[in-house]
Parts: sequence; structure tokens; C-alpha cells
Amino acid sequence: MVDATGNIPRKMSAVVTNPGEGPRLVLKEVPFPESAANQALIKVACFSLNPGETRTAMQSPDSYIPGWDFAGVVAKAAADGSSPGEGTRVFGIVPRGSWAEYVVACSGWMAEIPEGVTNGQASTLSVAATTAEACLETGGSLLGRRVLITGASGGVGRFACQLATIAGARVYAVSRRPELERRLREDRVELMGIFSTMAAAKSAGEYDLIVESVGGESLGIAITALAENGICASCGNSSCEQTSFDARDFYLRKTNIRLQSVWLGKEMQAGNCTPRFARLIELVRDGRLRPPVHEELSWTRITEAAERLIQQKVNGKIILQVV
Repeated sequence: MVDATGNIPRKMSAVVTNPGEGPRLVLKEVPFPESAANQALIKVACFSLNPGETRTAMQSPDSYIPGWDFAGVVAKAAADGSSPGEGTRVFGIVPRGSWAEYVVACSGWMAEIPEGVTNGQASTLSVAATTAEACLETGGSLLGRRVLITGASGGVGRFACQLATIAGARVYAVSRRPELERRLREDRVELMGIFSTMAAAKSAGEYDLIVESVGGESLGIAITALAENGICASCGNSSCEQTSFDARDFYLRKTNIRLQSVWLGKEMQAGNCTPRFARLIELVRDGRLRPPVHEELSWTRITEAAERLIQQKVNGKIILQVV
């Protein structure tokens, strides 16, 4: 990789955590990344924010480049030939470091962006849509089954509602956002019911699958709202609260109910994200899956965007353009 003068760059701009005084996230110059043989160098066009990475970055006592999702162009293909070629638009995920001008990513952690899909749309998929799909897969066939989605106004929740609808499920949602029903109609989701609390959802019946991202009291109640052979797929803890439940009630009340953890890191460790990413981006290209983009901003507004996300003032995904 060389710059316009033919020299290999030594520095680039990136968002870095700032544990000292002032903004907790700042733009500054950092060393240019070096790629291994199985990694491609990506010129980042944009990235989307996820609550977990953002909350951690805002509270971190250490200085580092945060970020999981990215979308951009391959600036240098993997030396072993495993990645898409130079000039190919791609999106994907890294364990850390995507909030930067350039990022290096393993070949199995990315997929090509087809014509008709924007970089911004693609940047929303790697964490949120993949997590939603992985949660739904724990329930097996969803045709005609009752599926409840908590945190339904967030990125994972909006994708989960759409993917459950595509799978033929009877979809229910939990959210206090008054505008969610309208937004889900725009996503072509026909809700069977929408509730302001998990307790209200439980009073309306039992569920074959619950996608639970709130944690705390919500997760404790969700376990008691499962039907026979029901599964609660836990993928987050946006409440930042501990969960308590009656273990005796859990194993005596129903037959074969299950609490299942879903963590995207397992797929990353296996290095097999590309097929899933490709499947999701095809759904977007075909108009069957609608990325829930709330807003696209310049990455110079990273602090504003991060604070809005943490304060739950974002519906779906917020995207930052690297300019």
C-alpha cells in the first residue's frame, strides 16, 4: 500500500478512546496497520456503532481504537490470495479497530458488497444482523411459531423482527418506543403484538423462542414466559443489570426449556463468517431485508453519535462516514 507520493504511509487517522479529561472519544493520528498473510488491508468508508463496543469504549481506562463493523474497499489483498481483490467493495468485522481510516481483516471475516447496496447499509450487518440470525437459528424451524423480540427498536431487534417474519414466525415485540410499530411496518413486519414491558408480554401468552437482549429483570421474566420446549436466546445486557431467577421453577415448571447464550465471537474464532455475511447481503440486495439506518453522520461527530446511542436515542443503527 502506497500513498500518492509512492511512499508507504506510517500514520492514519482513527477514533481513539481518551481515558483522561475531555471527550472520551477523539480523532488522532495513530500508526498505520500491518497485515498478516491471511489479512486484507481495507480503506474504511464507514462503520456502524453497536451498544456493547460503544459503552465499553466510553468507559475504558485504556487508550485504543474501538470498532467491530466496517465497510470499504480492499486497498491490498491478502498475500495468500484468500481475500477479495484490490478495489473490491467489502464489509465485515474485526475484534477491535474498525473506527479508523484503514483496518486489517482476516479473509473469513468479510464478504463482497454487491451492486445496489450502499456501504452504509452493508456496515450495519456484520454484528447486528448476524447476531439476530444466530439467535433465531437456535429455535430451528420458526414457521407458525410464536417468537418474541425484546429490545426490538435496536439494531439486533429490528433485524430479528424482519428475519423472523421471513422465516414465517408469528412475531411479537417488546419496546417502549412509540414509533416502533410504524417503523416495523416500513420493514414489512406484521406484528402479532407489541408490549412496553416483558411482564406485559408474558401476560399475553407463552413463546416458543424469545430473543432477549435487555438482560436484568427482562431476562428473568423471559425465562418464565417460555412454552414447552421453548428457548430463550440471550445475546446482550443493555440494562447493565444482573439477572435473578428461581432455578427450581426453571427446571420443574416446563419440559426442556432452554436458556441459550449467543455470542458472535464464537463464529469469528472459527473464521467462517463469510457465508453468513454473503447470505445476509443478498437479502438486502433483493429487497427482502431492510437495514434499519437511523442516520448517517461524519465520524468527526463520534462523541455525539456515541452518546445518543448509549442514551437510547437511536432507532436501529447509526452510521459514521470516514471523511
